[in-house]
Amino acid sequence: MIGVYFSGTGNTKHCLEYLLKLLDGNAMTYSIEDETATSAIQSNDAIVFAYPVYYSYLPKIVGDFIINHSTLWNGKKIFIIAAMGLFSGDGAGCGARLFKKYGAKVLGGLHIKMPDCIGDVKLLKKSLDENRKIVMKADEKIEIAAKQMLNGKYPKNGLRFVNRLAGLFGQRLYFRKKTKRYYSGIKADSAKCVACGLCAAVCPMKNIAVTDNAVYFNGKCTMCYRCFSNCPKQAITIIGKQVYEQSKFEKYESSVQKSTVANP
Repeated sequence: MIGVYFSGTGNTKHCLEYLLKLLDGNAMTYSIEDETATSAIQSNDAIVFAYPVYYSYLPKIVGDFIINHSTLWNGKKIFIIAAMGLFSGDGAGCGARLFKKYGAKVLGGLHIKMPDCIGDVKLLKKSLDENRKIVMKADEKIEIAAKQMLNGKYPKNGLRFVNRLAGLFGQRLYFRKKTKRYYSGIKADSAKCVACGLCAAVCPMKNIAVTDNAVYFNGKCTMCYRCFSNCPKQAITIIGKQVYEQSKFEKYESSVQKSTVANP
């Protein structure tokens, strides 16, 4: 068993690594950005695949990875983790339908609420203490899921038809355009930006260039909020117009106590 993931600010990565720690302490994890990810997928039949959910759909980078590597999935057994800020409906189901299209067997899905990474929309922001409690509850849900999976029972979050309707009418019907294509609305405040290049270094899409002491965006943002959350001058905004909070999982994990689940 291996884990494969995409994570913007660390939430999804944590969920995957914690679940695999409980299931199999020796399991390796690979970001879809890793050059070795495809060879690892080829060599393993059982995969836990994790991604965040944006507007009740996959991040564009994740959907493209699955589609562009369609021949990898035939015959694979896949369990899906979908990390969400508030609601996803069929977040796991969106990935499941793609994997099944390319011949994979989807064992189950797990929806996990985590602190919202969208830091330029005030309505979505919570206090640090509230976010830490969210992480603690998330870990408890992962522990319960691990016990079930070790007993051969897989959660089915987001995989049923009613979940698909919830995802469609809850968000996707109104916001699908935001995830159907790469986003071009990202911007940097020239009065704050010091052209340090950190945003370009962390961007998974190679969407950002720094030349002549200025930052340029190439219209291929997957809205992961990684550049936003790592900008030392809080110069970048993506959906909103003001930076309210830069989110990184490391901010929340210090007070979270981990439990352990013994292998049977």
